[in-house]
Amino acid sequence: MSEEIQRESMEYDVIIVGAGPAGLAASIRLKQMAAEAGSDISVAVLEKGGEVGAHILSGVVVDPKALDELLPDWRTQDCPLNTEVKDDIFLALSEHGSFQFPNFAFPPFMSNHGCYTGSLGALCQWMGTHAEALGVEIYPGFAAADFIEEGGVIKGVVTGDFGVGRDGSQKDGYMPGMELRGKYTLIGEGARGSLSKKLIEKFNLDDESDPQKYGIGLKELWRVQPDKHKPGTVQHTMGWPLDNNTGGGSFLYHWGDNLVSVGFVVHLNYKNPYISPFEEFQRMKTHPQIRELFEGAERLSYGARAITEGGYQSVPKLAFPGGALIGCSAGFVNVPRIKGSHNAMKTGMLAAESVFAAVSEGREGDTLGDYQAAYEASWVAKDLKLVRNVKPLWSKFGTFFGILLGGMDMWMNYILKGFSLFGTMKHGKTDAQSLEPAANHKKIDYPKPDGVLTFDRLSSVFISNTNHEEDQPVHLKVADLDLQKASELEQFAGPSSRYCPAGVYEWVEDETSGEMSFVINAQNCVHCKTCDIKDPNQNINWTTPEGGQGPIYANM
Repeated sequence: MSEEIQRESMEYDVIIVGAGPAGLAASIRLKQMAAEAGSDISVAVLEKGGEVGAHILSGVVVDPKALDELLPDWRTQDCPLNTEVKDDIFLALSEHGSFQFPNFAFPPFMSNHGCYTGSLGALCQWMGTHAEALGVEIYPGFAAADFIEEGGVIKGVVTGDFGVGRDGSQKDGYMPGMELRGKYTLIGEGARGSLSKKLIEKFNLDDESDPQKYGIGLKELWRVQPDKHKPGTVQHTMGWPLDNNTGGGSFLYHWGDNLVSVGFVVHLNYKNPYISPFEEFQRMKTHPQIRELFEGAERLSYGARAITEGGYQSVPKLAFPGGALIGCSAGFVNVPRIKGSHNAMKTGMLAAESVFAAVSEGREGDTLGDYQAAYEASWVAKDLKLVRNVKPLWSKFGTFFGILLGGMDMWMNYILKGFSLFGTMKHGKTDAQSLEPAANHKKIDYPKPDGVLTFDRLSSVFISNTNHEEDQPVHLKVADLDLQKASELEQFAGPSSRYCPAGVYEWVEDETSGEMSFVINAQNCVHCKTCDIKDPNQNINWTTPEGGQGPIYANM
């Protein structure tokens, strides 16, 4: 670090950034192996949310095979993931109608039967208690702001400072961040994490992989009328309200006490800068096949997050000197299955096994090549390979023909054990490069929210329990404001005000001069990272705010 600040330091064998499925699985597996070997290994997990699960958001339908490996008796241990899938529905929507795909349209691995739905945040809280019972030290409310590098080796992380004013001055109660040093550091921040991004660039981890692709997932949690609740029913849709050239779809999951998770995913390689994923989500709920479910229902929570969608060909090299990427920091989401939690857990476990072997052998700070090899031989890589062409086909041929070809390709891969006539297709452009100038597209006139079924951004952010101290440095860094105006506004018609699901960005006209200024309402940020991904000039950099701030998701 270049700054001359005296920092307290703590030493561990292993530092894990992120108390999500990958990080918690890694910490549990490390302690399990230490117990089996009759040794000890010190493990610290940093979590930027105010509590474990506070920043966790997912659909979620969990394939339990990684959990079965990690904690085989989880079903009898009061795990909150207790609604097994009973009915699996996949629809293609038109504006007023729908078509249900028969089960035989997709290969067997696409089935959700045997999976479980519920709250991933609650699952992480439960995993956190197991980790702590094994001796893992979990520190919620501490954001990993930077890494410690010495001699080209990552030696740990530095947590963010507390008590810094918006102007950079030290306020009363200022407390510098701490150094947490470890023999190895595992990065499990989730999609487009700030440290992951820097490490991938620094160590050229993506030199041999395709650009990572992303979607934005938006979710609401509702309590519906008992007569409309069907526990264990999961429904996915594609098509309306998106056009044929824009990828995405919706999900509805029935679980718990009359709870329904409803959400919408928009692939971030869309071209039209007038698209608003938030408004598309609200519009989706008005479809006649969907809206009746919410009659007399109550909306409880809202949130959004980026999703890695590049799959097999976008996974970077996983290990760097002194550590490794795990979970969505590397990008293991299976796009057609709409699942990533089981892959995140498994890669955390594989990394843990590699780290434990290294520490047991007295090694420190080397590149964990055996983790890379273990991933390539694992069921994670094999499963991702089977579906590797679905996203590129969808992007190239649009929803109708792309899904048809993608289904055929999955069957071919399934029957021929990974062989495809398409080979392994390339993703090509980044999502930022996919956006086209506003002059090429028509403005979309979205209906106004009714406050009953459809809502605006600010009322939605309110029920995400999002909070940031306003007197702190803005964590959304715009590199060049002149470029933002000349390009993002004047060429692309200001898409930041539409792709952001939380009302963070506005272009505001001065009443006197008529000049447009870029306003950043950083206090609204739900940490989805979409701006970092979709800004056409990559001019916005998402960084960690003060630890413990952001959303506090409940049952998401």
